[in-house]
Amino acid sequence: MSAVVVAAMLAGASAPAAARPVQPALQFDVVEGRNLNSFYRQGPVAAHLLLRNGSKARILVAFPAGNSGVGLWFQPAGAPVAWKLVGEPKPIVETDAKGRHLYGIEAVAEVRAPGLTVKQAVLSSVRVLRDYEALGKAPDAVLTPATTGPNQISWRRDRLDGAPGYELSVTVTHGAVDGDRLAAGPDGVIRLRIVAASGETPLTPLGGDQLLNAGARVDPAARNALNFLSYDEKFLAGSWRFNTYFGRDTLMSVRLLMPALQPRAVADGLRAVLARLSPAGEVAHEEGIGEFAILDHMRQGQPPTADPTFDYGMIDSSYMLAPVAAAWLLDDPRGRAEAAKFLASASGRTDAPKETVGLALMRNFRLILDQTRPFAEQPAVAHMIALKPGHDTGQWRDSNTGLGGGRYPYDVNAVFAPAALSAIARLQAAGLLDPYLEPADRQALAKAAGQAAAWRKAAPRLFEVAVPAAEARRAVADYAQAQGVPAAPALAALGSGPVRFHALSLNADGSPVRVVNSDEGFELLFGSPDSASLSWELAAVMRPFPAGTMTDIGLLVADPAYADAGAKALFTRNAYHGLVVWSWQQALLAAGIERQLKRPDLTPAVKTELRAAQRKLWAGIAASKSMANSELWSWAYAGGRYTIVPFGAGEGDADESNAAQLWSTVFLALKPPTR
Repeated sequence: MSAVVVAAMLAGASAPAAARPVQPALQFDVVEGRNLNSFYRQGPVAAHLLLRNGSKARILVAFPAGNSGVGLWFQPAGAPVAWKLVGEPKPIVETDAKGRHLYGIEAVAEVRAPGLTVKQAVLSSVRVLRDYEALGKAPDAVLTPATTGPNQISWRRDRLDGAPGYELSVTVTHGAVDGDRLAAGPDGVIRLRIVAASGETPLTPLGGDQLLNAGARVDPAARNALNFLSYDEKFLAGSWRFNTYFGRDTLMSVRLLMPALQPRAVADGLRAVLARLSPAGEVAHEEGIGEFAILDHMRQGQPPTADPTFDYGMIDSSYMLAPVAAAWLLDDPRGRAEAAKFLASASGRTDAPKETVGLALMRNFRLILDQTRPFAEQPAVAHMIALKPGHDTGQWRDSNTGLGGGRYPYDVNAVFAPAALSAIARLQAAGLLDPYLEPADRQALAKAAGQAAAWRKAAPRLFEVAVPAAEARRAVADYAQAQGVPAAPALAALGSGPVRFHALSLNADGSPVRVVNSDEGFELLFGSPDSASLSWELAAVMRPFPAGTMTDIGLLVADPAYADAGAKALFTRNAYHGLVVWSWQQALLAAGIERQLKRPDLTPAVKTELRAAQRKLWAGIAASKSMANSELWSWAYAGGRYTIVPFGAGEGDADESNAAQLWSTVFLALKPPTR
């Protein structure tokens, strides 16, 4: 199509002109590890282009529309290759053989290499692409034969149900095409024109003044990432790998960003969660949409329909909903002023358009009250909230080894269960739930505050670990040597008494997984520990690694120094939830410290400890600012200092990091201390 037609479509295709102003084009680049990332969004076009450097070159374009994407993997090269983007990607609107529109981008790139040999192209759901990246396999049904023309290789197909599908083409404008090989010109450079498009239904961009208020920090990189991931229909968890709704990511991001978000954005985020609740009230972890949903239905012997499917395997998300809802409806003056109106509005559930927000919340609240009752009546490990049968994951550390093999996560049981119950009790006391109650609800709600108190008193104690001083010193010294980091600062921080911390999780028999962890940040944001408890909880994470989790380039999410050899083998610098820094966990702790400093009931000594921790934490945040909007990063130690290593840059890394991660943008709502 002509550029004029494309421009006209971009200006008006995403929404009625009277309903909202057209958002200006969003374009930005991020270089991280081996990936050159280029993002573009305007109107119905939203795309993330990745060019992978190194010996395993790759071209990939991910689209928020339908969580779809196209990828081209090349055979391993004899020597590392390096990509260069020539100019900015440009939006395109293609027309398929049936006259239907596909939205995408055109980009020009150069790579210095003698040649690149095509290994495999995959056009499908991003979830199919990420499985191919990890496992090297894709369903036969989505594999597409190449069409070779003069200096061009292309792949096109409809979606499996016959709907508009996908297109990927690479045209060599400098060099040549020889079968499945792209050959360089005499100067050793290959120049390509890349065209990538998807026929999935575009999302409606949410940005500008509709997204952030005047109190948000002026941080162009964070604003770019958040804008790319924000839509009326939902927030996306991260790009490229999680270009769709994730319940936990949405709830935590809305909670942490709340001071900087416009009311409409908060409401959109909460409705996205409520619209995807299970009939029993569980919060959906991830949705299957587009071609992934079709494949899911086909695997179950059903017709090839794109009706969404939902994953309810996680346990933490369901317990986050009540505290986040209460933070908006009770604690934020903007939400409190419109609480009754919001609760009476539609929940967004497509199969029950008359369901209100209040009715949807009550479904979740009944679930929480029911699941927490046994422990409140008889506090015992067997009555805590366990991972679901057959699942190795259930909270944010959702890699198979993220909990060290434990079955009862600390955050869910010691923080979120009592926080959810307290939030439910507060909402009921405010009278906000009255219009949405069934006859049996009042009796159950009357017990919510008591259940919260029982959980808060008993659950954290079951996770407490106290390592004798001599044992702790040996463990820290040995682990420092094993990791090649200095032991002296860590040993100096231990003191003369036992080292206390909350276990990452409990095994099925109730024994602790003795891994110091960053999840104490949840307690600071959602709990109100007494001064004595807060002091040792804070010290546990703020001690220098490997006595604790603090390094010069950020807060590690796990430290197995006091654990057995088996746990140490799980929590490495290459592990997704190992000795690595997750940006949003630093923001979580920063927000938690800020909240605790506002409490009037803490001792002056603990307030001093909080301020010292705040300064140390923000120093680490500042040192890693270049990675702040990324998902996570690893590190190396050499020359007397820690240095950042982008996650996914190493051959042994379990996965690769997203260059734009929703909950890594939450620093827009946080300000560093002024003293």
